[in-house]
Amino acid sequence: MILKLKRTPGLYLVGFMGCGKSVVGAQLAERLGWAFGDIDTDIESGQGISIAEIFDTRGEDEFRRLETEALQRRVGMVQAGTALVVALGGGAFVQPRNYQLVENNGISIWLDCPLPMIRRRLADSTDRPLARDPKKFEILYHARRQSYTLADYHIQITSDDPAAVVEAVLELPLFQ
Repeated sequence: MILKLKRTPGLYLVGFMGCGKSVVGAQLAERLGWAFGDIDTDIESGQGISIAEIFDTRGEDEFRRLETEALQRRVGMVQAGTALVVALGGGAFVQPRNYQLVENNGISIWLDCPLPMIRRRLADSTDRPLARDPKKFEILYHARRQSYTLADYHIQITSDDPAAVVEAVLELPLFQ
């Protein structure tokens, strides 16, 4: 395992909504024997309402503020020595402050899922406020990709099997 990960045992999964960060993260944490955290779940638990409700009633700026606070709490756990896999929300890594938190406190892994696969996965979803308008959704997908390329590692998603993605992560050089 690389030294950076030994000093700050945090693995941060980044990527667009619907790419599998939460499912893969939970399975990866279990395989590693690490704790798992999901930033969106942290926000919903802390606020007592859904992400969609936060967007609708308080706006995206307030959501982003809450997102940074939730990430800071998770990073604090990593800094205290808790080995942690964290699933970030789709827009978290795009925010410069959040990127710096992740960059300075562990390893980031981009789960790169093709847009058609994401569209299929989210086709019946009603709880994704930024997925409501198909054209804006596509623009957002392409706009965020540049930020995701800053991740330490890149995993191309080619199937709906989260176990295959977990295996691909475990084969990364950081675990050798």
